[in-house]
Order: sequence, then C-alpha cells, then structure tokens
Amino acid sequence: MKLSIETLAANGGFVARKPVEKNINWQHEGQEFMATVNVLPLSYVTAKSDIQAVHAQGDVMAARIAHCIVGDDGAPVFTVEDVIGTAAEERGPLSAELTNELLRVISDVSGLGKRLANSTTKMKSGTSSSSTASVAGRSRKRKSASATPST
Repeated sequence: MKLSIETLAANGGFVARKPVEKNINWQHEGQEFMATVNVLPLSYVTAKSDIQAVHAQGDVMAARIAHCIVGDDGAPVFTVEDVIGTAAEERGPLSAELTNELLRVISDVSGLGKRLANSTTKMKSGTSSSSTASVAGRSRKRKSASATPST
C-alpha cells in the first residue's frame, strides 16, 4: 500500500473521535461497584498528552485517564487533578481498583496487547527467522573434573 491520506482513511490510519461505551466493575472497601463509561481510543492526541505529562514531570497515567474517559458529550469526566486527588482534598485520588479498571478499558478499546492476524511476516522456504547478529562464539566444552586421571 502506498501511504497517502486516502489509503490511511480506508485502512484504519485515523481514529474516530467517537467514544466506545464500556462497562466496568471494581471493588472498594469490600463493596462492589459497576458503571458504564465512554472511552476514547488512543490517538496522536493521547500520545501528545503523554509526552507533555512526562516533560512537565506530571503523571502519564492520570493524563491518559483524564483524556480518554469522557461523558456522553465527549467532554472529559476527570481532570488530572481529580485522578491524582488534588482537585478536592476530601475526595483523595481514585482508588487503585478503579484506576486499574479504567486503564484496562482504555487498553481494550485501543486494541493494546492484541496481535493482528496478518502481522506475522512470511518467509521464503529455507530462510531462517533467527538473527546471526547476536550470536556469540561457540562455548568451550568444559573438562570433566574426575577424581581419577585419564590415561
């Protein structure tokens, strides 16, 4: 495929700004909770947000949650401060269980960790898939430490 705007548009090169609805479950202090969230898939905008958070010595995971978890109108549900617990002292940060569940659905919607069916490279017959670039020299065979000398 020749790289162009048209071929990218036809082959999944762009991410729609349409959130995906997901159900989440988490526990807190022995109580189980369920909610429905809208999740934006990761995109260039998320990558930029991640990089900005790193440069500002901020929290990348909090920035990712704040960017990707949105309301029905597409507006963020959380700010980074909501996630890390500095927005309102009485609330504190999101619980670990809820944080993990939000990151899980973001990964799920974005297809992280999934291999594409056609991602394997086919090789011609007789071609080895191993690289010789990192092959070390042959190891020496160790002499046995026998109690009796060999004759």
